[in-house]
Amino acid sequence: MDQRRLILFLVFSFSLVMLWEGWIKHNNPAPAVQATTAAGAAADGSVPTPSVGLAASQSAVPGGQAATATAPRVVVETDLLRAEVSAEGGDIVRLELKQHQASGESDANFVLLDDGSVRHQYFAQSGLIGEGLPTHKTLFALPASELALKDGEDQVELRLQAPEQNGLQATKVMRFQRGSYLIDVSYEINNGSGQAIAPHAYFQLTRDGNPAEQVEAFGVNTFTGPAFFTDAEKFQKVHFDDITEGKAKFVKNASDGWVAMVQHYFVSAWLPEQGAQREYFARPLGNNLFSAGLIMPVASIEPGAQATVGSRLYAGPQEQDKLEGIAPGLDLVVDYGWLTVIAAPLFWVLSWLHKLTGNWGWAIILVTVLLKIIFFPLSAASYKSMAKMRVLGPRLQRMKELYGNDKAKMQQEMMNLYRTEKINPLGGCLPILVQIPVFIALYWVLLGSVEMRHAPWLGWIQDLSAKDPYFILPIIMGASMLIQMKLNPTPPDPIQAKVMMAMPIVFTFMFLWFPSGLVLYWVVNNILSIAQQWQITRMIESAKPGSKDA
Repeated sequence: MDQRRLILFLVFSFSLVMLWEGWIKHNNPAPAVQATTAAGAAADGSVPTPSVGLAASQSAVPGGQAATATAPRVVVETDLLRAEVSAEGGDIVRLELKQHQASGESDANFVLLDDGSVRHQYFAQSGLIGEGLPTHKTLFALPASELALKDGEDQVELRLQAPEQNGLQATKVMRFQRGSYLIDVSYEINNGSGQAIAPHAYFQLTRDGNPAEQVEAFGVNTFTGPAFFTDAEKFQKVHFDDITEGKAKFVKNASDGWVAMVQHYFVSAWLPEQGAQREYFARPLGNNLFSAGLIMPVASIEPGAQATVGSRLYAGPQEQDKLEGIAPGLDLVVDYGWLTVIAAPLFWVLSWLHKLTGNWGWAIILVTVLLKIIFFPLSAASYKSMAKMRVLGPRLQRMKELYGNDKAKMQQEMMNLYRTEKINPLGGCLPILVQIPVFIALYWVLLGSVEMRHAPWLGWIQDLSAKDPYFILPIIMGASMLIQMKLNPTPPDPIQAKVMMAMPIVFTFMFLWFPSGLVLYWVVNNILSIAQQWQITRMIESAKPGSKDA
């Protein structure tokens, strides 16, 4: 077995093993999820306690004990959002994104924050820490009717009044903007007591530990969990298991940054002002619920004085062209892993081509053509090497007949032949080896870019991030791969020849579950490769002996 084919076979085999392992995990039964109720977050979500380092009141007094599921709610609706705010804590317990459809449902909005009625328990909570101040368990007074952003308005404001205690009056104010997924959340604190107070404010995201969406390609799951960012420590992801086991590592105190809850395609994040001191935390609440958030000190409020403290909340899609402008480092929630150096520029080129064509499918085709042009010299050298190998096929077969029982002698004569004819036996592997990182990077671009979610191409392809519903592209890919095999020189070893001919079938089966955008890339790449390889092979086989082409 010559070295070129051995390396090619090992690359294919490694890919097959990795994908097969993913397929096995996909078909294993999912672990049983502990039963939880919509009130679980409220029942177990005790008020966080600031550390001594923040140097302020350490008291943490929970408010009313009403359950989130039964507490009254008010609806706030904008052009992009439909939010349900609970009287308990003034928490956002349900948030629909009106510009994004639910998976597999064409007539339903995607639900990001959820009270458990759709799939998850996921809340945006906040409160104050201090004697007589409202927490995320306090019952607020709601307006009589729902609020909606009217024509000509740029903002709608929701004001929630907390019960007065010991002369302290707090109002939670939430401002929703037109054309934005940002929500301004603040507290207006009036100190009507007879003494100065130094409270804290906390802002947290409470979520169950279940993955958001399962990608159809062999059960691959993207990261779901808290993430922290500061200028010093940069982006830090935290796994739910590490929180449970007390092994979570992230920045604890800083004067900048944010905390987020990341899931596939979407993110929610508390984004306080830069320069304000804060303490980050992540903790398990039991019943498969977790909270991640931050605590901020409020300057001392003298008797009769008023103070305001707040933070912005982003809850929406991971739109890469907008996240960086919202907060430093927020674009890092779109995580391409170790191939970011390739995937990020690749997405930028795809986005630019999408602006020209208006369609992500055509953008994928054009980026495939561009990549083929960039790697043209390498591909041409490789196909020339394979074409020469094809021409030398009869001579290699004769060597096998002459030295079939002497493997060492046969290898020696083959290497002498390659040296004489100036053929690189490994040349045919180079295009595939170069394509592998590009292929994986494009896979993660399709997997992690919300812009590709539910993006149609044409005809039956209505979601480039999902598998081909009729498996047409994978079948075309398999046929194109078979044609490529026919253009290659036939291996002298019969067993190796059978293995190589089985590859199109094996890869067709694997590609059935890959995102259709990725299969489209591979189909176009194969078609261009076939045209290039056919032309080079025709030129070399028809060239006269002694000519430049020969």
